[in-house]
Amino acid sequence: MHQSVFYIGWKNTTLGVEGKLMKHWLIFLGALFSLQSASVSGANAFDHSVWNTLLQQNVVLLDGGKASQVDYQGVADNKASLNAYLKTLENVSQSEFDGWPKDDQLAFLINAYNAWTVDLILTKWPDLSSIKDLGRFFRSPWSKAFVPLLGEMRSLDEIEHTLIRGSNRYQDPRIHFAVNCASIGCPALANQAFQGDNVDRLLETQTQLFLADSSRNRWNGKTLELSSIFKWYREDFEKGWRGHHSLEAFLSDYAGALSLNTLTVAALDNRALDITFLDYDWALNAIP
Repeated sequence: MHQSVFYIGWKNTTLGVEGKLMKHWLIFLGALFSLQSASVSGANAFDHSVWNTLLQQNVVLLDGGKASQVDYQGVADNKASLNAYLKTLENVSQSEFDGWPKDDQLAFLINAYNAWTVDLILTKWPDLSSIKDLGRFFRSPWSKAFVPLLGEMRSLDEIEHTLIRGSNRYQDPRIHFAVNCASIGCPALANQAFQGDNVDRLLETQTQLFLADSSRNRWNGKTLELSSIFKWYREDFEKGWRGHHSLEAFLSDYAGALSLNTLTVAALDNRALDITFLDYDWALNAIP
């Protein structure tokens, strides 16, 4: 793993027992206030501030944000806040959701996926080494319907593949660098919540950071070695988003993040570059 670590929130603060209790109590009060407040926060259709606080307190950014680790114990200690946030998500009806601007919808679904993934990890924390430990022989953890969202009990797969990818509303391949599978091989979990007014910027930031991470995407002088994400979801990068009708065209736009020189970009544009896909690391993205 990367050695450059930045702690967010209270990570560098030494608190006594009373201080910790006060911290948790204030967070819980904040969650309750969020439950009672109106759903509109500023220019956004939904208030994700409780989730934003949890992320800032419990996500450790590595190598300038190219990767991250999660303090699952810290979230477990503040489970009341997570529960309160999940309840606010659950209370949104399909008709209310449909009335929001598209950016607010997408931010809501990304945050829902990530928050319920963390909640799923906590069901067995600390006795697991991978999210795959939560699956069964014939059913993956992503196919389990446990998420009460938009009037139905849904699975993580349904949020990602039906509500986000399967909808004609979004069609943005950058979501693959935003939804987090709680694994080291997955793009970093951002230390801030997605909101309607930041979703495009944050999607772009997460995309740039992931592509710049040479442990998961790199040019070795002969072959462009990419995360398996680009193999599994190649079609999403070839549907014409921003005029991209090939994976190569998408990657060419991010040549800077991939540290590709002019000759390599030219070969990429001509589809003359060998591309291989790296093994995926399913180990839990927890703080060691």
